[in-house]
Amino acid sequence: MGNLTIITVTYLDHRLHTPMYFFLSNLSFLDISSISVTIPKLLDILLHNSYHISVNGCFTQLYFFLSLASVELLLLTIMAYDRYVAICHPLRYSVIMSQRLCLQMAAGTWLIGFLETVAYPVLFTHLSYCGSNQINHFFCDLSALPKLSCTSTSNIEHVTYILGVFIETPCFFLILISYIHIISSILRINSVEGRRKAFSTCASHLTVVILFYGTMMCLYLRPTSIQSPEQNKFFALLYNVLIPLLNPLIYSLKNKDVKQAIQKAFHRKLFS
Repeated sequence: MGNLTIITVTYLDHRLHTPMYFFLSNLSFLDISSISVTIPKLLDILLHNSYHISVNGCFTQLYFFLSLASVELLLLTIMAYDRYVAICHPLRYSVIMSQRLCLQMAAGTWLIGFLETVAYPVLFTHLSYCGSNQINHFFCDLSALPKLSCTSTSNIEHVTYILGVFIETPCFFLILISYIHIISSILRINSVEGRRKAFSTCASHLTVVILFYGTMMCLYLRPTSIQSPEQNKFFALLYNVLIPLLNPLIYSLKNKDVKQAIQKAFHRKLFS
């Protein structure tokens, strides 16, 4: 409901028809899509004790979960660039972040995110499975499925390494470089009020980035020697439930424009 509210008020309020809120709407739609991949099956397990999932259903769930996580990584990178242009090049912002460029970047994130993970379900279908077919997780996760295979999963590890080197790592450094320039520009602002206002425009995004990278690093980058299925499930639950829940709260609580748009929408609904 929080994410749907952000999408609705961004569409209805013409003051929010800017690149920043366009990408925020994409993030909200992404959060709705993300929880739709895993949470319904988890609720089915809890409410009806339905512990079964088909092979095709499992691989489909894996693909969409990884694809949407990749889209979020790319989208957060673009949002960091948007904040960099807004803070460091404010006079050229409307020229650089044109409507056409924003549409192209948004479409590119969704396209690349769904293309880069297509190898995973293909590789998993070519593995041999023997012994137990019980997945020690609440959804078909990349950390749990390889343990069911009785053949080598080195190809999957290679794909993960390649994507990490060519996609995830560059995105991380682009976000880091953007915020180095942003913080440097903010510190050069003379007035305290100007610095506060400039920082407030990117504080929400920075909070979301920290939450995303924090949970994903705990989930996938911890040493294998200290990992346990219970810990993996805990961090996966944080990513699947907590982040989509917190994202709209972070942006609405810290953003005056969003709060005003929500109040205006409710006022219009009550008195229409």
